[in-house]
Amino acid sequence: MTVYPIHKALGPALVILTGVVILHEWGAEWATPVAAALTVLVTALLGIGAKGSRLAFILVAVGLTVALALTHADWFVTVQKGLATAAFIAAFFTALSTLRSAAQSSPAIRATGNYLATQPPGRRYLALTAGGMAFALLLNYGAIALLGTLATASAKGEPDPEIRRIRTRRMLLAIQRGFIATLPWSPMSFAVAISTSMVPGTEWAALVLPGLVTSALLAGLGWALDTALKPRRSGPPSRFVPDGDWHRLLPLALLLALLVGLVTALHLGTGIRVVGVVMPVVPLIAFTWVAIQTRKPSGWARHTRRYVMEELPGYRTELVLLMMAGFIGTVGSALLVPLVAASGMDLSGVPGWLVLAALVWILPAAGQIGMNPILAVTLLAPLVPDAAVLGVSPLAVVVALTAGWTLSGITSPFTATTLLIGSFGGVSAFEVGTRWNGVYFLLSLGLMTTWVIVFASLTA
Repeated sequence: MTVYPIHKALGPALVILTGVVILHEWGAEWATPVAAALTVLVTALLGIGAKGSRLAFILVAVGLTVALALTHADWFVTVQKGLATAAFIAAFFTALSTLRSAAQSSPAIRATGNYLATQPPGRRYLALTAGGMAFALLLNYGAIALLGTLATASAKGEPDPEIRRIRTRRMLLAIQRGFIATLPWSPMSFAVAISTSMVPGTEWAALVLPGLVTSALLAGLGWALDTALKPRRSGPPSRFVPDGDWHRLLPLALLLALLVGLVTALHLGTGIRVVGVVMPVVPLIAFTWVAIQTRKPSGWARHTRRYVMEELPGYRTELVLLMMAGFIGTVGSALLVPLVAASGMDLSGVPGWLVLAALVWILPAAGQIGMNPILAVTLLAPLVPDAAVLGVSPLAVVVALTAGWTLSGITSPFTATTLLIGSFGGVSAFEVGTRWNGVYFLLSLGLMTTWVIVFASLTA
């Protein structure tokens, strides 16, 4: 996307929007129309210089808005809801990226990642899977960038090109599968934030335990498959000396404990939904961390200025896709629901377990045609009958949505996970999703379908 001088206004606009959304989450009713107006402003700034699919997303959003206005008397209410969804996505992304900015400049975090990447083969996969999960909480997609860089650098020390290629692939898959394993339970995951907002009567505190089960199943399957399919060497094994010892993990462990502990305590103590707690807590921790690193007010000020004026505008591509996916899904579902009803399709007569299994299958299928999981969930979730009608708990619906969202992250050639892994591995995102993860996906699909149905039956 072309950079224009006016894009300098994007960072301050996103910061203000984030503050307004936080106030809304904490009970300020006046913040809703203000957030909607700011979202229109931010979208206009993002649209300047947009090309290709980014511009197409904005044009589709405008087209759907016009279609809704021509066919629905209450169209403005739906548009406000779509703007609220886009505002939340922008604010959530902005808040989380503060921690990514702080962590990427930390020598301690890089040392932790290097320690994980230089583990011997016997425990490298588990180390990188666990590292991918832990770093995902701090860096989001930056976890793949950081660990992927360190992993490929570590693999370059292998003189045999075939072994080097295999080692690189195994390390990158461990990182990717660790990353996607956080999606079903992390309080900083879009999968959790969007899914719980789409299904009434659900919240993170209730989802975290079944989400951790989903995560453990996916991570455990990845390790078992890596162990079963790893190549056998005929010669003596190479010697590996980890860069440092387990003390390298302490800064990461302490930071995660502080982050999760503070978010959980505030969520339980205030009753504010967890994403509403995450948005102010994460920037507070991030900028405190930066102040500790720089130790001078001038250093903190430089970091903050660079983050607002340079880093945030640099996320224009991601923000366009994420915000418009939420808006298009919300407005598109308002157009789609009456069409489905007019067609005579009635999902309320379908067994609940079959509807949940279909969600697990449909989301990764939608990812193959370029549909962002945010778009797929916001578009399809309103079509799902109430959980009571299906005879399942609302939480079971969220478990199914997050499981399907995770599988989409494994296979879709259009998601950031497969694109990043492919760039580090020197292959296409399509090859990562189909050849590298093909067997893992098929086994995960069966495992997730079974888990979702079992959970639904236990909580019905």
